[in-house]
Amino acid sequence: MEQRVTAFIQALAGRYKNDRAEVIFNPAEYSLEKGNQFGSTPLPGLSNPIVSFVNGDADVLTLELFFDTYTNKGGSNVREETCKIARLLEIDPDLHAPPPVLFVWGPLHFKAVIERLTQRFTMFKEDGVPVRATLNVTFKEYKTIEEQLSQNPLCSSDWTKRRVLTENDRLCLIAGIEYEDPAVWRVIADANDIENPRILQPGVEIRLPPLEGPA
Repeated sequence: MEQRVTAFIQALAGRYKNDRAEVIFNPAEYSLEKGNQFGSTPLPGLSNPIVSFVNGDADVLTLELFFDTYTNKGGSNVREETCKIARLLEIDPDLHAPPPVLFVWGPLHFKAVIERLTQRFTMFKEDGVPVRATLNVTFKEYKTIEEQLSQNPLCSSDWTKRRVLTENDRLCLIAGIEYEDPAVWRVIADANDIENPRILQPGVEIRLPPLEGPA
């Protein structure tokens, strides 16, 4: 028989650092959402704009948690349990922001901030004390700049290319083709001492240097 593993949310910084908010009942399901942002650059003479990657969106984890203290905690106030999660949305006085957290359930380890929390209380004792609640929680993935750059360094080929300009060439178009990012046109301009990227001389050979390290 498999051993039951209880999910929990742990604060990673601030005044609640290392505190765990354990769930009473594991979620029945959860969803993971991933997306990207793309920009479009219109270029003269082209029927469609150049679509280029801008940045990735943070992964989003959403789930529903059920709390029942009427059955499991002797009828105690269920808010004593749910507040352990709700307080992680408060601005920490040392961080000046809500703390990053780690949601753990078996193999799932999701480092994030809690973006949204809805608490719905569904059962009460005669004196009005809530004893059952359902929490809808939205986590947004949290990564520092250092973590992102170390995991996904942006580099190009390690050799210099050359290209002869044509009448319809634009630096941003060339950058989009060579580096998959039109915004890197400044690298080409700097490498070829081009002061005005709008004025290019057809027939001139330009250098396309490698991108060394993070762009």
